[in-house]
Amino acid sequence: MEVRHFSDIPPERVVADGAEGVTIRWLISKKNGAPNFAMRFFEVQPGGSTPLHTHEWEHEVYILNGTGNVWKDGAEHPVGPGTAILVSPMEEHRFSNTGDTVLQFLCMIPVYAEK
Repeated sequence: MEVRHFSDIPPERVVADGAEGVTIRWLISKKNGAPNFAMRFFEVQPGGSTPLHTHEWEHEVYILNGTGNVWKDGAEHPVGPGTAILVSPMEEHRFSNTGDTVLQFLCMIPVYAEK
């Protein structure tokens, strides 16, 4: 078992075309011995967004704090604390912060998708 606090993991800037004001912390990953799933903590600054993208794996997202939109099926859908989201494989998506505080969310993916 591994127990750690998210603040003990330094944030890494997300560097990708279309990413603005986004950091990631790998809370649990294959580096920690996780055999199936990785848990990531994202922070998106006000006005920032993840890139619009697709990938071959699903992921599950849970919004902790802040307000924003998730782009799905050609439209923006509002999200806030308590929102749970399933992004299916090859589904185009993007998360953007529309509020004035940091948008924070957990995102789980299969460990085979770790980069």
